[in-house]
Amino acid sequence: MPIMRHLACLMICLVILTACQSQSTSPADLTATALSEALLQAVATADSLAATATAIMVATESAPTATPTITPTPDPFPETIVGSIYVAEQRFEDGWMFWLQPNSQIWVLSVDQGGQNVWSVYDDTFVEGEAETDNQIVPPRDRFQPIRGFGKLWRENPEVRLAIGWALDIERGHTARYEYHHGGSVNEDNAYVPGPGYHQVESLSAGVFRFIESSRSWQVES
Repeated sequence: MPIMRHLACLMICLVILTACQSQSTSPADLTATALSEALLQAVATADSLAATATAIMVATESAPTATPTITPTPDPFPETIVGSIYVAEQRFEDGWMFWLQPNSQIWVLSVDQGGQNVWSVYDDTFVEGEAETDNQIVPPRDRFQPIRGFGKLWRENPEVRLAIGWALDIERGHTARYEYHHGGSVNEDNAYVPGPGYHQVESLSAGVFRFIESSRSWQVES
């Protein structure tokens, strides 16, 4: 009888093992994973802003049924890139800060002395464990000292601090709609000639921000 019990237990284990091995990641799950990884590289870098389009386009072609989607445009002009990314944003006296999770960059929006909107790009160098604020800096009434990555850049870069002033509210994180619109033109041979385009990031409360590559400027669209 003990031998029969052992054989029965062995058969049960083999059945369970076979069932477990037959469970594999579905195509939908693989698509979501691949797309998630692609989005981490989707948003452009300061030196090559148009890289956004290529990165998300590759993700779209490898996973046509998942987000981000593409919006058709006339051939041979590239399609508009549409996706969702996680951002943090904070309003300041004279501008804004946006943190983009896919490339861990901080985009600073300010206005120069001539009244022109200026878009500047910085790497987020904040490391967990560093001081999130400076207790020696006391903001005026109804103003805030930015914290973490925003705060580190704001404290260590006098130009940024002078350009945007004190924060008017705390920073807020959210998932935002992101778009990249290609620039460039179509030549006489009906071939696409690349050129500067623009990014759009949906704000939590201030409409849609447009970041223009050619002029490194920004606009807000309600």
